[in-house]
Amino acid sequence: MSTRAPLSLTARLAWLFALVAAGLLLIVGVVLGRAVEAHFDELDRHDLSAKLAMIGNLVAGTGNEGALAVLPRRLRDALTGHDNVAVLLRDADGEVVFAGRAEVFDALPATPLAGDVLWTADGQHYIGRERTLLAPLAEPLPLSARVALDITHHAHFLAEVRARLWVGISLAAALAALLGWLAARQGLAPLARVTATARRLSAERLGERIAAQDAPAEVRELAEAFNGMLDRLESSFRRLSEFSADLAHELRTPVSNLMTETQVALARERDAAAYREVLASNLEEFDRLARMVGDMLFLAQADNGLLPRPAETVELADEAAALAEFYEALAEERGVRIECAGRAAVRGDRLMLRRALSNLLSNALRHTPVGGVLRIAVRAGAPGEVALSVTNPGEPIPPEQLERIFERFHRADPARSRGVSDGTGLGLAITRSIAEAHGGRVSVRSAAGETAFTLHLPASGGSSEESPTGGNPQ
Repeated sequence: MSTRAPLSLTARLAWLFALVAAGLLLIVGVVLGRAVEAHFDELDRHDLSAKLAMIGNLVAGTGNEGALAVLPRRLRDALTGHDNVAVLLRDADGEVVFAGRAEVFDALPATPLAGDVLWTADGQHYIGRERTLLAPLAEPLPLSARVALDITHHAHFLAEVRARLWVGISLAAALAALLGWLAARQGLAPLARVTATARRLSAERLGERIAAQDAPAEVRELAEAFNGMLDRLESSFRRLSEFSADLAHELRTPVSNLMTETQVALARERDAAAYREVLASNLEEFDRLARMVGDMLFLAQADNGLLPRPAETVELADEAAALAEFYEALAEERGVRIECAGRAAVRGDRLMLRRALSNLLSNALRHTPVGGVLRIAVRAGAPGEVALSVTNPGEPIPPEQLERIFERFHRADPARSRGVSDGTGLGLAITRSIAEAHGGRVSVRSAAGETAFTLHLPASGGSSEESPTGGNPQ
C-alpha cells in the first residue's frame, strides 16, 4: 500500500490550471496549425495548377513540327527563375521531350500519377501532378506532363511553427500552474487562518476566533461554523470547569464534616451514647454523599444515552396525586397547600417520571411562602404533547438565573428559599435529563410573583382532562 502523502489542495488546483491551459492551448494550436497547413497546401496546389496551365499553353501553341522542335527552348525560357519547379514532358512512346530537374521524379513510379502526390527526395519535399496535353499538330500528339513544386520551405516553416507551438504550450502551462498556485494560495488563505487558529487553541485560549467577515463566500460558512464550534466548545469547557469546582465544593463540605466530627470524637474517651450520636451524624453525611454520587451517576448515564427507554403507560394524574400525598406532611409543616388538577397519560418509565415530578415538587416546596398554594396541573399542550406544570407563588427567579437554572449544582438566590437548602443542586438537571430521555423537554416561567416549571412529554394517545384528580385538593 502506498504511503505517499496526497497532494495539497493548492498543488491540485495548480495542476488543474496547468492542464486546462495546456489543453486549451493545444486545441488552439492544432486548429491554427491545421489552418496554416491548409493555407500553404492551397497555395502550393494553386501554384502547381498555374505551372501546368502555363505548360499547357506552350504546348497548345505548337501548331506544326517546327514549333514542336522549339518547345523545349520555350519551356526553359518560361521556367527561368523558377528553381523550385521540376518538369518532365514525354511523348506517347515514353521519349523525353523536355526535362527540367527530372531527377526529382526518380522516386516516383513510371505509371501515371493519380491526382496530386506528395513525396520526399534527398531531404526535400515535393508536390507533383501529372496531366496529358495534346499538341495541335496535323495529327494531335499526346504529351505526358509531370510537374513538381519544391515545397521544402513550407514544410520547414510548418515544422518550426509546431516546435514553437509546443514550446509555447509548455511555457504557458508552467505559467498557468504558477499563477494557479498563487491564486489558490491567495484564495485559500482563510483556510490557512482556520488552521493557524486551530493550532493556537488551548484551554487558556478558547476565545480565539476567525475573522469570517473578510473571508470569501465559499469559506465564510466554514469560518462561521468553526467559530460556532469554538463558541460551543468554550461554553462546554466553562461549564465543565464550573462543574468541577462545584463538585469539589459539594464534596468538601460533607467530607470536612465527617473529618471534624470524627476528630472531635477521638479527641478523648466518650461513652457509647456519644459515639452513637457521632456515627448517626456521620451516617447522615454518608447518605448525602451517596445521594450526590447516585445523582451524578444518573446524569452520566443520561449523557451517554444509557437511561432505560419508555416502556409503559403512565397516568400523570395518579403519580401527581401519590406524590402530593407523600409531601402532604412536609407541606402542612410549612403551611403550604398542594392542589392537583387534570388527567393525561404518557409512555415512559414510571420511576423516572416520578423522580422528575418529585424533584419539581420538592423544589417548589422550598420556595413557597407560608400560606401559599402549590398547584400541579396536567393538561394537553401542543399537538401530540402533554404538559405537566408545577406552579408555586414566591419571589421570581431573576432573568439572568433562568438561563442557568437547569445546570448542575446551580442554586438560585438563597433569598428565594425559605431557609431550606438541603438539595445537592442536581435535581433540576436530573429532571431535564429525564424529560429528554422521554423525547420531551422542561421549561420554566417566572414572573409576577409566581414560578412554573413545566414538563412537556409526548402523549400516549389517550385523552386529557382538566378536571381535578380528587374531590378535595391536597
